[in-house]
Amino acid sequence: MTEQEETLIRDLGKLSPERTLTDTQLEQLRIFKENLIEWNKVMNLTAITEPDQIYGKHFLDSMTMVRIEQEAGIPKTPDKKKPFRIIDVGTGAGFPGLVLAILYPDLSVTLMDSLNKRINFLEDTAKKAKIMNVTCIHARAEELARNKEYREQYDLAVSRAVANLSTLSEYCLPFVKVGGSFVAYKSEKIEEELPAGEKALKILGGKIAKKDDFTITEGGEEVRRSLVLIRKEKQTPKAYPRKAGTPAKEPLGTK
Repeated sequence: MTEQEETLIRDLGKLSPERTLTDTQLEQLRIFKENLIEWNKVMNLTAITEPDQIYGKHFLDSMTMVRIEQEAGIPKTPDKKKPFRIIDVGTGAGFPGLVLAILYPDLSVTLMDSLNKRINFLEDTAKKAKIMNVTCIHARAEELARNKEYREQYDLAVSRAVANLSTLSEYCLPFVKVGGSFVAYKSEKIEEELPAGEKALKILGGKIAKKDDFTITEGGEEVRRSLVLIRKEKQTPKAYPRKAGTPAKEPLGTK
């Protein structure tokens, strides 16, 4: 076991004392890391390329979901006939979605991104690492969320995308079933986004159920993080999400 893997297991245990990683999961993460570094030589997937940084700022950060997994509805004993469904909206290089697929191998995880090159990378990584519970989709959230095969079909949506809470909610909540949840991975700047975000959620059918603030060690640095848990209380009106580009240009709740 490498030093990075030992550190990851230790830090994951701090987030959730009962949580650890199997040899299979560690091997999948190792392949993910190696493939990320290799693909990053020819396309811009991440500015973080040092192994210590990848394990801290990408892998551990993605795994912080363990802090609120029960509130987010993630089952302790998954139903294999009807698996719990997660969608990562704007997954980028697979954070947090592909890491969550490794962490929760009995759940069904959809990785969605608007750039096909990233989808090619994710499919290649999943194949090499034998991550069997993943589906990768090339699409824009504004368009896919209008497809009845995907709209309000997921138990949980997640996103670590760089966008304000209002915009992220318009992208993500349409995918979530009534009674399901959306978890936004945010930094300490979340406080600035809450007023507009809460107004947007009233329109979109959601409500903040919990804001979990904490500190983790990423690549030797102490950083503040927040997980914003949003509960889907009613159906999202058909008008949302608005046409491509509008949620980012004109965030709900800001006027």
